[in-house]
Amino acid sequence: MVSHSVWIVGTSRSGKTARLVEQFCNWLEPENKYAESFYTKKTGRKKSGHVPEFLYLKQTEPGVLVLAANDDNRRELGDIIVTSTLGKYPVRAKTPLGFFQDEVILFWPLLINSLNLKAQFPVRLRPETEQELATKLWRPQLDEEILRIAGVNESRLVRRILDLLQLAAYSGTPCEDIAQILAKGLGENTTTLEPEFLASLLLDWRNWCLERGLLTYGIITELYSQYLLSDRNYQQHLTKRYQAVLADDVDDYPSVARLLFELLLDQGAIGAFSYNPDGAVRLGLGADPNYLEGLAERCRVEILTGPPPESLGEQLTEQMVELVTEPMILLSLPEIVHSIQTTSRAQLLRQTAEVIANAIQSKQVQPEEVAIIAPGLDAIARYTLVEILIKQNIPVESLNDQRPLISSPVIRALLTMLALVYPGLGRLVDRDAVAEMLVVLSRKQQPPENSSLLTPNSSLSTQHSALSTQIDPVRAGLIADYCFVPHPDRPNLLPVSAFERWDRIGYAATTAYNDILQWLEQQRSQQELRLIPSPISLLDRAIQRFLWNGSNLPYEQLAALRELLETAQHYWEIDTRLRQIAPVETTPHTTIIEFIQLLRRGTITANPYPVRPIGGARKAVTLATIFQYRSSRRSHQWHFWLDAGSPLWAKGGAATLFGAPFFLRDRLGEPWTAEDEKLAEEQRLRRILTDLLSRVSERVYLCHSDLAVNGQEQIGPLLPLVNACVTVISEANVN
Repeated sequence: MVSHSVWIVGTSRSGKTARLVEQFCNWLEPENKYAESFYTKKTGRKKSGHVPEFLYLKQTEPGVLVLAANDDNRRELGDIIVTSTLGKYPVRAKTPLGFFQDEVILFWPLLINSLNLKAQFPVRLRPETEQELATKLWRPQLDEEILRIAGVNESRLVRRILDLLQLAAYSGTPCEDIAQILAKGLGENTTTLEPEFLASLLLDWRNWCLERGLLTYGIITELYSQYLLSDRNYQQHLTKRYQAVLADDVDDYPSVARLLFELLLDQGAIGAFSYNPDGAVRLGLGADPNYLEGLAERCRVEILTGPPPESLGEQLTEQMVELVTEPMILLSLPEIVHSIQTTSRAQLLRQTAEVIANAIQSKQVQPEEVAIIAPGLDAIARYTLVEILIKQNIPVESLNDQRPLISSPVIRALLTMLALVYPGLGRLVDRDAVAEMLVVLSRKQQPPENSSLLTPNSSLSTQHSALSTQIDPVRAGLIADYCFVPHPDRPNLLPVSAFERWDRIGYAATTAYNDILQWLEQQRSQQELRLIPSPISLLDRAIQRFLWNGSNLPYEQLAALRELLETAQHYWEIDTRLRQIAPVETTPHTTIIEFIQLLRRGTITANPYPVRPIGGARKAVTLATIFQYRSSRRSHQWHFWLDAGSPLWAKGGAATLFGAPFFLRDRLGEPWTAEDEKLAEEQRLRRILTDLLSRVSERVYLCHSDLAVNGQEQIGPLLPLVNACVTVISEANVN
């Protein structure tokens, strides 16, 4: 029987996504003229009549499920499809985990009946809240002996155990079978905890969450794969809603996605899937590309040609892979591959930034055509590169730069403000924190020069007002020294006149301080009268009063503030749910203390929805790790591969989750040997080189320092490439 579903195989940038959209247009009704013109424009040929009439999708029938590997790709794919059809066809674009979550919440009443759960609306736990609650639940059992055997601290151990539940769920393994799989995979390994002990902790955690209606990604995926997908009522609803499925980059999907696809295909839906043999970016983080590849047997396979001719993939891939796998071979790389070599990493960072700045200023390349890619980006490297380039008026965009919220002065100032309004939080405030709060809350937006000349059509950057601080750090320190009164229950700020030489503060700073003091006193009195609904309301008031002020905040600051409010709202929602289930005897403001301590541990990052600024792409140099860059599916003219001698290149720039190989469907529970690890690293390195070379079109710079940050010699797998470079830029000739 001829399959009408399509399995599209191709390397990076070979046109797989465009082919998916073409296939979608090919399925549409023949009278859809816009879709026909889009198809003709993309393929260079008119739509033929080879698709059977019964395969044309009707606007009046169920819609199409569109899946993408991550949220950024999902938005882009959804936008392309909606644009190609003028939004006339019902399309639902999701990530696999996003789809599972929506389905579990939508069909929660069905799960309540089948699992005999308490009738309450489910609430999803964020990873940081999940870890905090699991730690509290397991703490009586995670004694010092357990931590000694595990060889990690409590936080790392809890995260590792929770990841096991997620990996099992992604593979379609019931929680009850985790102990058996771990026992087979670990064998006689005495350096890890007993599989039965780990499985018992996870069962307790899963049952504890379900009793309270709390959902984690692992629990959501298990509920979907183990209960919903096998339920006849759900199957009927699912097949009524979708007559087709499009899935892009299925090499990054968990194995349970194949169960969903097979169910839809069995019920008569048609599908189109794209697969990149050099992808598998999330292998080791829950993806199972080999198992998903088995879906090709049910489809008509289309093999696309290699990367586009303008990329360096066809020219360099084979040569570089050969050099890496057979380092004894004497080969020279062509002149399009350069190397920047220094002794120390500090020199390397400076020279890399200077080479980029010189190239941009001499018009050899534009900022948006340059990408700096590293196996790992520490704070020093990120700061150094950004500072040097920005001083040369070259903007830099850090991909998915998830710095802890507490690293933002604005967030720290707001948390200090909370501790000054609510009683019982005095131990969380010190003099330095108060001084920083005064500086941040006294910032004012000044109108731009020649504001009278601005027109309504002036650009946003032209109208952006300047920022001035009415209480500078020196004056803020003086005020904190003489006016801040520490107290464990009621820390206080005195009037500025408490400082004998308060005339030294100046009029502007005194006025700003009095405004802050008056506002804090007002909030305290309202809090005592219970007129502030929650700390979230107080945070919102402070943002409106001191930070927003009708101004255009920078995107990074706005993202941090939005994430703070989203996190606070989520935290108090979970706290309310837990208190409804089991009321606890605590001080009134214990939750605020725990919330501030959670933020100070740095576990929450500024990554709200949407995670990207609205508008066109920034004309900036891209700075990313290997994992971030490959996940974003971007491409550039010039690549700078930072720390080319680092051993982390074999790891792909992302740590593999503990136990991940045990839950791959083609080797479920099999032990993972040193030989397996070596082979996996070789295959991963081959995929990384092939993928990155497909995403660069003009020049590659291998940036290598003899010594790493810790002073150790760098002898990673890419070192043969550095040694094979003909063009070498050293400290002597960088200028």
